[in-house]
Amino acid sequence: CTEEAELAEIREELEKLGYVRANHNRRQMKKLEPSKPMRFDSPTGIPILVGKNNLQNDALTFGADKTDIWFHVKGFPGSHAVLFTDGAEPTDLDYTESAMLAAYHSKASGGVNVQVDYTPVRYVKKPAGAKPGFVVYDRYFTAVVRAELPDGVREQKK
Repeated sequence: CTEEAELAEIREELEKLGYVRANHNRRQMKKLEPSKPMRFDSPTGIPILVGKNNLQNDALTFGADKTDIWFHVKGFPGSHAVLFTDGAEPTDLDYTESAMLAAYHSKASGGVNVQVDYTPVRYVKKPAGAKPGFVVYDRYFTAVVRAELPDGVREQKK
C-alpha cells in the first residue's frame, strides 16, 4: 500500500470476509477517496491499468470496455491488468508488456516463463456471490513472459 485509502480498502475486504472486526470510525473511512490502480503507458502510448487489491481488480475489470484486453497470471494470485485499446488493435509489444506487468504484480514476480492468460473483457465474468477479485473467463490466449517490469513501460505518477 502506498496510500491510506488502499489500506482502508483492504481492511474493508477483510471485514466483509470476517477476518477482522469492524471497530474503526466509519465517518472517517467514508471521507477517503477510493484509491486508484497503477497506471502505465505502453511504448505506443496505450494506457495499462493494474489493480493493487481485490476491490480495485473488480472495479478495474468490470469498469473497462468490453473490447479492452484483460490479463492475469495463470495459477497464482495477482493483480488484474487491463490494456485500454479504445477499439484499436494493440501491437504485439503492447500485449507482451501488459502480460509482463500482470506477471510482475503477482505471486510469480521475478519468475521466468510465467504464463499469463489474456482475453477481451467481455469474456471475464464474476460468479454470483464470489469473493472480491475472483473471476472466471473463457476464450483466452496464454502468453509466456518474464515476470519483471518491462523496459519500455512508464508508470504514470499522480
